[in-house]
Amino acid sequence: MKATKLLIICSFTISIPIITKSQNFTVSTDIVSSYVWRGVKYSDASIQPTLTFSHQNFSIGSWGSAGIDGFMEMDLFVNYAFPFGLSLGMTNYYFPPSKFFDHSASTGSHAYEFNASYKISGFYAAGNYIFNEAGSAGSKGGEKYFEAGYDFKNIRLFAGAGDGWHTPDGSFQAVNIGLSVTRDIQITDSFKLPLKGSAILNPATEQYYLTIGLSL
Repeated sequence: MKATKLLIICSFTISIPIITKSQNFTVSTDIVSSYVWRGVKYSDASIQPTLTFSHQNFSIGSWGSAGIDGFMEMDLFVNYAFPFGLSLGMTNYYFPPSKFFDHSASTGSHAYEFNASYKISGFYAAGNYIFNEAGSAGSKGGEKYFEAGYDFKNIRLFAGAGDGWHTPDGSFQAVNIGLSVTRDIQITDSFKLPLKGSAILNPATEQYYLTIGLSL
């Protein structure tokens, strides 16, 4: 009988949003103890800035992550949110130090993903599809990721599955199952400290992550 191993990782996340607004521009940053995305850990403690331009339901911007272990990711995104709950967008994943202007299939540094989501009441569903091959970015083209969840009060339940770079062997598997809980800690009459905890299980890699975040 094949032995099964389950690795449990507990991490503490401190998120410090530094938010500055100038008309339609928003600048913010988070500091996290580890970067876990769609059930996969990519780096240890990281600084994650965001720059966004928004106008009505349209937004465009850039998000990045720079880890103390040297891992870096710098993305571009565009999104349009319709009033009835549908959002459509695209994300460009770029991983330094690969060459930014290399768009070839063998050594390209950009993976382009189409994003779609729909939310009604507390329920949401999202689908994502990468449509190009980029050697340095690690995409083969055709990668898919789907997630569904439900928000009620301060709790979110979620489950996600994907293939390609989301799983160890590239096959379609469940990779991101868990829950997140948020709570505001009242510090003074005018100041609240948001607290967020997430428990995440990746069945494909048999990894479990427990994270706690503070936003200041």
